[in-house]
Amino acid sequence: MKKSTVDWPAAMKPLIKKYEKAKHPLEAKNLYEMLVMVVLSAQTTDVLINQLAPALFKAVPTMAALAKVQPEDLYPYISKVRSFGNKAKWLVQIASVLKKDSAIPLTMDELVSLPGIGRKSANVIKRFAKAKAEGIVVDVHVLRVAPRLGIVKDDKPDKMEKEMMAILPETEWDAGMCMSFLGREICRPEPLCESCLMNKVCAYYQKLKAG
Repeated sequence: MKKSTVDWPAAMKPLIKKYEKAKHPLEAKNLYEMLVMVVLSAQTTDVLINQLAPALFKAVPTMAALAKVQPEDLYPYISKVRSFGNKAKWLVQIASVLKKDSAIPLTMDELVSLPGIGRKSANVIKRFAKAKAEGIVVDVHVLRVAPRLGIVKDDKPDKMEKEMMAILPETEWDAGMCMSFLGREICRPEPLCESCLMNKVCAYYQKLKAG
């Protein structure tokens, strides 16, 4: 793919305006719940995590409560989640380190130092907390949407994030989550290109039109 000639900071503004206030599909009520749900959601649908969350959080409503259980105690609540054994272990380890909700960190370095939390998860947690962005969310939807648009060509999450951070100003780093929303609603595996607000700058759509 040749280098894009699109002014991406300008092109992203309508997308960000549309989705910047949209809530993450994980239906967390507070920061503790979001952290737990983000860890559980890796390679698992948000729908499933939302379904199991009420029973899970009734059993362990706070970080302090989570710190008092063994990983096996979580199994009845999360057994439908992919890699639930590892995730239960990570959550209990996180709780044993933090001990209380108010100790949940909001810097990238501190978040990714916790087991089960990578850059994508940390970016999602920080966005929920309205903390200053230190990166760009790159999830499974962004991995599809960003190369289609043509803003990046790399298909590795870390490299893709780094590329977009170099292209977009910090004030537009919410573009990742906004692309994720676009990917869920419009830019699906079978995209609804005609109704996409980004089709004028989208490399995929322009190629489609050119036939």
